[in-house]
Amino acid sequence: MVIPVEKNKEYIVDIEDNGFEGEGIAKIDNYTVFVQGAIKGEKVKILILKVTASYAFAKILEIIQKSDKRQDVDCMSYKRCGGCNLRHVKYKDTLEIKRNAVQNLVNKNLKEKIQVENVVGMENPLYYRNKAIYPIGKNKEGKAIFGVFANRTHEIIEFDECKIQTKISKEIAEYVIEFINKNNIAVYDENTKKGIFRHIIIKYGMKTEEIMCVLVLSEESFKGEKQLKEELIHKFPNIKTIVKNINTQNTNVILGGKNVVIYGSGYIQDKLRRVCI
Repeated sequence: MVIPVEKNKEYIVDIEDNGFEGEGIAKIDNYTVFVQGAIKGEKVKILILKVTASYAFAKILEIIQKSDKRQDVDCMSYKRCGGCNLRHVKYKDTLEIKRNAVQNLVNKNLKEKIQVENVVGMENPLYYRNKAIYPIGKNKEGKAIFGVFANRTHEIIEFDECKIQTKISKEIAEYVIEFINKNNIAVYDENTKKGIFRHIIIKYGMKTEEIMCVLVLSEESFKGEKQLKEELIHKFPNIKTIVKNINTQNTNVILGGKNVVIYGSGYIQDKLRRVCI
């Protein structure tokens, strides 16, 4: 098969569908091109970024014909962040994209096709994630920072606000980072394999408002551990437990195999809504 596109070349395409992660799908001479941020029904000018034998990846240069499903993005970090990928689509339309993704997936290997029901949406699709995982790194000035990984990289993107995580999770992470900088505690470096703090994980009970704080470390202890514990539970009284997770491996896996509870029971409680159909 002759591949009909070239890397770094521009093309104008019609978006025929949206894929499993919300990416736009276009065809050029029956060759598939995935276009990040494009919506079914749009006509766009694209730049080819990567070419394989079966498909290519592209980015939008210009939206020639815009979908009525498109909306203004409400997040300053959205274009670079890898945390979510449908904020450019109106919420009610994201539900249909997700339904279609499940529909295509379940029917792919079924002889007798089934019809997937409509997705039940949230009343308020903001600040709903009950777990936040923040990688810790350094900025150009050598100060500890936290944030989210840029899409498909390990570059940490700082952010002002995340629309899908709880606000309290960011407040706790900010407090921990301030403590790290104030006490000159080393942040883990993947290249040198030195440093202590790797991640901050916050788990939040949506109904009970109980909070678990997990500090992912490369060593068993750190300077000022007792002080940080006491400051956290004083500043954030809803923190019911604090856990140290020890990860001594130089790996992309976030959690290590050892947990040490330094405050509370090691777990939190929450309530699940029972829905009667």
